[in-house]
This record gives sequence, C-alpha cells and structure tokens, in this order.
Amino acid sequence: MSFKCRFAPSPTGPLHIGGVRTALFNWLLAKKNKGKFFLRIEDTDKERSEERYKEQIIKSFEWLGLTYDDKVFIQSKNINKHQEIAKTLLKNGFAYYCNCSTEELEQHKKDCIKKGLPYTYSRKCRELNINKNEKSVLRFKSNITGNSTIEDLVQGKIIIENSTVEDFVILRNDETPTYQLSAAVDDHEMQITHIIRGDDHKINSFKQKQIHEAMKWQTPSFAHVPLIHSFEGKKMSKRDKAATIDEYIEMGIIPDALRNYLLRLGWSYKDKEIFSLEESINLFNFDGIGKSPSKFDLTRVLSINETYIKNTSEDVLFKYLNDYIKLFKKDYKLDKLKSIEVSLYFLKNKAKTLNDIYNNALYLLKETLDYKKEDIELISKGKKIINNFIDQFSKSKDINKDTLKVIIEKIITENKIDFKTVGQPLRIALTGSKFGPGIYDILLSLEKSEVIKRLDKFK
Repeated sequence: MSFKCRFAPSPTGPLHIGGVRTALFNWLLAKKNKGKFFLRIEDTDKERSEERYKEQIIKSFEWLGLTYDDKVFIQSKNINKHQEIAKTLLKNGFAYYCNCSTEELEQHKKDCIKKGLPYTYSRKCRELNINKNEKSVLRFKSNITGNSTIEDLVQGKIIIENSTVEDFVILRNDETPTYQLSAAVDDHEMQITHIIRGDDHKINSFKQKQIHEAMKWQTPSFAHVPLIHSFEGKKMSKRDKAATIDEYIEMGIIPDALRNYLLRLGWSYKDKEIFSLEESINLFNFDGIGKSPSKFDLTRVLSINETYIKNTSEDVLFKYLNDYIKLFKKDYKLDKLKSIEVSLYFLKNKAKTLNDIYNNALYLLKETLDYKKEDIELISKGKKIINNFIDQFSKSKDINKDTLKVIIEKIITENKIDFKTVGQPLRIALTGSKFGPGIYDILLSLEKSEVIKRLDKFK
C-alpha cells in the first residue's frame, strides 16, 4: 500500500506546537513507509486567513527540516471542485438547502442550554425540499439511525450514535465551502491514505467519513492522538508561554532538539530518549503513541537542547548560531563572528540555548563593555591582582594555558589567596560579567593586546 499523509493547518495564527507534533507524526509515517507527505494550507476561511501566517507555516517547515512532496497545496484554489461535489451530494439526496435564520438558530441553541442538552441543528428544513435563495445554506444530510465506527490506529475502535452527528453546513449562503466539505474533497483529490490528527477532531472525522461514503470514495485511515496539555494540566493554547514555534526559534532552540522533544511528547520506544532523524523514521509506529494527554515541559525541552548543543559539531552549531544572531540580535559586527567560531568549543559549555551561547560570547562581539556598579566595586577590590597579572602577562611571549596557569598560580601563592579571588576580577574586567566561560578560555580567546587594553582600564 502506498502511504500518503498530509498536514493541513489554517493560516489564522502562528503555527502551534501541537500542530507541529501532528505534522511530525504524519511526516514520520510517510517516510517510514516510503510514501509521500503533503503540506496543505486550508485558507477557505477568508475573513481569518492571513498571508503572513501562511508564510510563517512554510518557513517553520523549512526550519524544522520537514520536507514535503510537490508544491504547497492551497485549498482555496480548489473551491470549484468543492462546490461541484456539494452539488453532486445535493443531486444524489445527501444534502438539502436550509433557510433557518441566525436568530432562529441562536434561540434553538439557548433552548438546548436551558435543557442541559448538547446543541445540534434541529433538522427543521431536512424534508422541506427548499429551493435555493440568497439566504440558503447547504447542509449535509447526516445518517440519523444506527451507529458509525472508526477503526482508529491509536484509540482502537470508536463507535458513535449517528443521531449525535448534526446535519452540518457544507456550503454557506454565498456558496463558499466549509471546512468539513473542503477537507474531505481535498483528501480524496490528493489520495490521502492516512490522517493523523488531534483527538479533538474525532467528530470531524465522522462527518468527513460520511461525505466519503456518500460519494463512494475510499475513506482514509484515521489516527487520533491525545492533545498536549500545559504543565498545569490544561489544554495548551496559543496564549501559553512557548506555545508557538516562533517562540522556540527566538529562544534559541535547535531544530533537531525540538523535533526530538516533540517525538517523545506522547510517543516512546523502550527507554530511549535521544533519536537521530534516521532512528525517528525507522522506529516510529502507532504502538508507541500513548492514549493520555501529554504534559508539556519546557525544562525538558531545554535539557534536550543542551544535549544537542553539546553533541553538535562546531561547524553546524556555528551556522545555527550565525543565523540566530543575524535574525534576533543587532549589537554585533560581522567581522567579530569569526572569534566566536574559533571559541565555540567552550562557549557552548553548559549552554541550554543558542541565546546562552550568544550571551557567553558578548564580550567578543561588543566594542565596549557595560559594567554594573557592584561589579566595578569587585574589580576595584582586586586592583592589586589585576596589576600583578598585567605585569607578568605582558612579559610572557608565549601565551597558552600552561603559561597562564603559571602566572595565576604565582599570584595565588604570593598573595595567599584562592583561585576565585584572582579569577573573578579578571573575568569581570574582561567580559563585563561574573558569569560565563572559564578565565583561561577567556584569556586565550582574546588577542594579547586586547586583554591588556581591557585590564588597563582598571589599573
């Protein structure tokens, strides 16, 4: 069987992290089975769809490395086909025109709420054979007897009573198609075989299945994955911190790390935590997907990202960092980036994000350093140490870690102090911060003349 999967976001807002995981699962299923994966932008909601969100979705896929087959499928370009299928459903007795007003529907909804009943359309116009007018919507004539079943690839067999599925609108009064119709038609046109989606889409799957059956089309296989919840256990929304992919990019998360985290968010393989891309494809299966909601944990994202930073080759990591700095940071000079590339082996030490590396490297990027009042006071207390260091450092012809150790150990012995008392004022004077790389790495990353120039300010 040829696998064809898709991810079909609406460009009505930034790409949500839950959507990214859904896309990843579809992508992995297609790749594992040597099938195809398509990106479809569902932009038929013209009032809420925006071009900037469509571009953001496409760029997010590029950033994540989730390649899609063929060009991006734009749903609105297929509206004529959607309308054609709607008229075919009407002709074959699977749809009908409805003239119920907005006020009438709202009143019915209020009545249902008062009675404690779930709202579904009353089917008032179902058998009236109404002719189309400017107020008419076209509704699908859902089954009202018996049960429907979906053999879900994650949840198992799902059975619902057909009477609970309302006669949903498939064409609005201006003849634009609704989501249920467009999605079903496009899935058929694209020959989609498997649909992995959030379990909040279960009812949509039953509605779209009915359209497939009415048209005598092959129904795709469905897999409904549990939603991602916040750390507090609530359904995650775009208002939550780090809920959209852009927030991760700005935070300085590496694509491979985010992909790895999302793979493990609701899916597992034995006790393995870190997966290469090849392993992700080869090992992914439905058996590993849990049936309970996954709890999002930003701490775990940062931990995985730190692992990837530590194990990513310096040349690849520098490319990520370079792109990150150019995108989000303005206080740098291009000619200074080379010093970061050379020093990346220690700048990445204990860094959880690209932003951490950037902060560690600020002393290399900035022309002038900023000093806090309390830090200047600490430097002042170590003025004698700085003078001793300058004296011996300036005389040393061969600067390396061994010669630096000799200089610092001599200062420690002569002044009867500890390493921190020497290292702290030097670090602050050279970097503007008490935190960051080790003092030996800092000294070796700067030109000898630059070290002396920075320390001379505090003689």
